[in-house]
Amino acid sequence: MADTTAGDPERDFVLGIDFGGTKIALATATLDGRLLESDRLDTDAGRGAAQAVDRAVAAISSSARSEGGRCVAVSAVSPGIVYEDRVALAPNVPGWQELELPALLRERFNGARSAVGTDVKAAAVAELRWGSLRGADPAILLVLGTGIAAAIVAGGSVIHGANGAAGEIGYSLRGACETSGAADGRAPLEEFAGGRAIGERASELLGEPLTAADVFDHPDPRARELLDAALDALAVQVANMAIALDPARIAVGGGLMSRADAVLAALERRLRAAAPFPPELVPAEFVHDGPLRGAIALALDEVAA
Repeated sequence: MADTTAGDPERDFVLGIDFGGTKIALATATLDGRLLESDRLDTDAGRGAAQAVDRAVAAISSSARSEGGRCVAVSAVSPGIVYEDRVALAPNVPGWQELELPALLRERFNGARSAVGTDVKAAAVAELRWGSLRGADPAILLVLGTGIAAAIVAGGSVIHGANGAAGEIGYSLRGACETSGAADGRAPLEEFAGGRAIGERASELLGEPLTAADVFDHPDPRARELLDAALDALAVQVANMAIALDPARIAVGGGLMSRADAVLAALERRLRAAAPFPPELVPAEFVHDGPLRGAIALALDEVAA
């Protein structure tokens, strides 16, 4: 259990944890949001959820001792929808669906306030407060990485939806040709245009192990054709969101933004052609660590409550 009682009150801090399918990002921050220390661990998803949480807590405990103050609030964000007794729509970490994350945080960080959230929605809180969505209403944060998801901002707040699943566009149908979807455990758009899917499909097509990053630079024209099709399928869905919501701005983050030129160009073409009022399209302020920054923001909100 992390020690949340001893230390120098002038050095109180908050903790943020971003649980991902391949990595766990950790950071401490001052009560005005300035980052102090950060760390990154492999999720090692094949060994299940419990060990991932235990290793994160161990790393955080070590960090807390080095800060010398108290951990006054902790927040953890995760793919999927975090409920009190489970995490829904998070298939990438075995055992995650049964994880009681809120109760675990309360147990491990007794004495600290705690909060949980969906990673992309938390990232939108950070972008709204400190980053690319400031002054834009309504707005959309699009995160393109291993998976695909969006967060919708309206009236200065992130919209969660009736079940917390607003913006889970990875489950979007690509067209009338789709014969299965969420009810069958499928995420059609993510399985076609997500970073993992791009790498897997290219590897099968070209007969060599490839990541999405490899596909962007591959000399084989078949790789370019596959990539263009994936980005255009994504762009169609983003354009449809823009038509439905009429956002002032769309910010884009995530691992695929390592090639921002290609990604933004594909989105821009569809937005300009399809949306009656094309929104401003910009890179996210926190392209690669938005969920972690969002976890810090949620922890700070707990301190202020």
